[in-house]
Amino acid sequence: MKKSTQVAVGGLASALCLLLMFLTGMIPFTTYALPAMAGIVLIAVVIENGTQTAALVYVSVSLLSLFLSPDKEAALMFLCFFGYYPVIKAKLEQIRPKLLELLAKYGIFNLAIIATYWVIIYVLGLPDILEELGELGKYSIAILLGMGNLVFFLYDRALTNLVTFYVRWFRVKVLRKI
Repeated sequence: MKKSTQVAVGGLASALCLLLMFLTGMIPFTTYALPAMAGIVLIAVVIENGTQTAALVYVSVSLLSLFLSPDKEAALMFLCFFGYYPVIKAKLEQIRPKLLELLAKYGIFNLAIIATYWVIIYVLGLPDILEELGELGKYSIAILLGMGNLVFFLYDRALTNLVTFYVRWFRVKVLRKI
């Protein structure tokens, strides 16, 4: 693919990702869904242009969303996990045996979530999150992290299915006609 086409695809993907990140402030309760959708956009960039262009799109969207996104938690979720995970997913799936692959995926997810909330609570100064968990007891953080791991399992499966759909159907039926 020509460099000019790669730049155009990267620019369009960046714009779409940034639009999704901007919408986090306009649509309530999309703090996690829209950054995940913005990350899904990067799948097409990885497939069509490679990981280097996708990494540049990730960096540009991450930096811009930190400044432009009204929901800073969503911007941090994109920066710390949803933005780069679709870019590195194919590399992680090459790890053998399968157990090491799963340990790597879940390790990255858990470290990213813990780091994100550490930044939200201690750097951005939002201790209200800890106070909201007070009623649930001392096990609430572990329960929420466990539920997050379940959702991550579903997200990872959805990404795999979307890659298959993109390569086998969308690329063949839609992109080849353009």
